[in-house]
Amino acid sequence: MSVMALFVTVGACLPIGFIVYVAVQTGWSTASALIFRPRVGELLVNTLLLVACTLPLCIVFSVALAWLTERSDLPGAHLWSWLIVAPLAIPAFVHSYAWVSFIPSLNGLFAAVLISTLAYVPFLYLPIAATLRRLDPALEEAAASLGHPPAQVFLRVVVPQLRLALCGGGLLVALHLLAEFGLYVMVRFDTFTTAIVAQFQSAYNGPAANMLAGVLALCCFSFLGLEMRLRGHERYARVGSGAARARRPAPLNVWKAPALAGLVAWIALAVGVPIVTLSGWLLQSGAAVWRLQEILPAVLETLLFAGLGGVLATLAAIPIAWLSIRAPGPLQRLVEGLNYVVGSLPGVVVALALVTITVRIALPLYQTIATVLLAYVLLFLPRAIISLRASLAQAPVELEQAAASLGRTPLNALWSVTVRLAAPGAAAGMALVGLGIVNELTATQMLAPNGTQTLATAFWAYTSELDYAAAAPYALLMILLSLPLTGLLYAQSKRTIGR
Repeated sequence: MSVMALFVTVGACLPIGFIVYVAVQTGWSTASALIFRPRVGELLVNTLLLVACTLPLCIVFSVALAWLTERSDLPGAHLWSWLIVAPLAIPAFVHSYAWVSFIPSLNGLFAAVLISTLAYVPFLYLPIAATLRRLDPALEEAAASLGHPPAQVFLRVVVPQLRLALCGGGLLVALHLLAEFGLYVMVRFDTFTTAIVAQFQSAYNGPAANMLAGVLALCCFSFLGLEMRLRGHERYARVGSGAARARRPAPLNVWKAPALAGLVAWIALAVGVPIVTLSGWLLQSGAAVWRLQEILPAVLETLLFAGLGGVLATLAAIPIAWLSIRAPGPLQRLVEGLNYVVGSLPGVVVALALVTITVRIALPLYQTIATVLLAYVLLFLPRAIISLRASLAQAPVELEQAAASLGRTPLNALWSVTVRLAAPGAAAGMALVGLGIVNELTATQMLAPNGTQTLATAFWAYTSELDYAAAAPYALLMILLSLPLTGLLYAQSKRTIGR
């Protein structure tokens, strides 16, 4: 099993190998000329401004929303919590499509920050809400007994306990900001990803696109390193016997009406604008916009890619998840860590790596379904590993040993006993990967064979022609297919800690 895990990890490291290979082959003089030029500086400034403006806003809004739904006596907290998470079901480029349809003049950094904040706050809200739900109120009560006012108690006691949630969720938001393509194209805001795709479309496998991809990958690795440093090594577990008590909700009193008004405004911006815009386009165009001869093949191809990608990613995750649970150690940490690092790379970097590899080494695989599926596995393997690992941890190793004692080979015992017990986790992993594939745009656009149309690529083709009415059915179908993922994430966040 260790050999299989290493084999999968070596394959997953192809994009990192590509970055190093291209940098060495290009040579320092050419690489430095392509990297240290004004255009790259502009893109770097745009990227840093985008992250510097968006991430603090996401943190502030997510903490405020989590406190209202988890720690106050807000009426209908469960409903509000679900509505706050609902934007996850709307792809970021659909958010942008809705806002540009609503306000055609919306563009630039302001538009990018506004839409990114509305789209990505749920990524921070979920871990922060789960952490607030778990914290023992005795810590805050002890601080309050020393005479500290509520605001000071929250800043000095609660906020430090949110460090892991803030770092993990913040990293996820930052990586999404680096990887997103469609959102920023529609609001005419240049980032590394939009520049790489534009360069690729004009010069295909040119060195300029490869060098931009290398800089983008370095940005991703820098954020990973920064997150590890900020996370630190402090203990956050509760020490002592018994369980943490449930905390009595804080009364909002006169602030209840303003809090409800703020939540209504937030949901109207994050969910209402996309839904109203989509509904407007669909109602305005009538039944004619539902071109079933185009939509049905796109749905079938999307489901085919999602199903095959989900199965392949889950199969590839089995040896890594097994090693994580059954044989933890330095090798396991290295193997698992490498897969998470590769999974953090933007789709455009992975796609560009596979384009280079197939063109130079395996030309028959260029623009084939096999290459597209490989890209999906590389991008979404961490989702399958996390889901499968949790289920394998609950499958007793003694049953596997009993099967082996009855004459079954280790692999047969693993398949017939452990894998079957871990089937729910495998199914969840397939769903997470498959629904991620439904909304994937950049890698599919760059790698798919000519004539391939998924819901995302068909939507993008129509929006590129400014035919927003024709794009509306594809946006709606992507949202409907993404709703199960949103529900699964919400249910898992509630079940993990309990309420």
